[in-house]
Amino acid sequence: MHSAQVSVVSRQSHPVRTEEDLLNVRHEVRAATVEGGFGLVDQTRVVTAASELVRNAFVHGGGGTLLIEVLRGSEGTGIRLTIHDEGPGIPDVAEALTDGWTTGSGLGHGLGGARRLMDEFTVDTGPGRGTTVVATRWTVR
Repeated sequence: MHSAQVSVVSRQSHPVRTEEDLLNVRHEVRAATVEGGFGLVDQTRVVTAASELVRNAFVHGGGGTLLIEVLRGSEGTGIRLTIHDEGPGIPDVAEALTDGWTTGSGLGHGLGGARRLMDEFTVDTGPGRGTTVVATRWTVR
């Protein structure tokens, strides 16, 4: 579906630098899912994925930026989350996406859990250039 023509209905950028930013981002993502007409279950999926992703950027990447976009296409509405940090990068993306993998005190639901909650998911990372994750969830109208 999503290779079809898609337009960006709204776009917001939010810093992820403090614990307070993490809370604010959750509220902004929830508001975007409401704007996009997502049902409660999909709202919860997207907010949960966003929470995991921004926490990773905050804890492992030293903070970053979240771009929230509401998308409209011929077949439905989407929410695209783009999280970027300037951290050290992820040495082994495949390992980081494995269920139960954690770098320390986490539950191991981070990247893999976020990927399962979204329809489209890409990770671009490397030493010296940080990490960018793009995750999109669609709802069919």
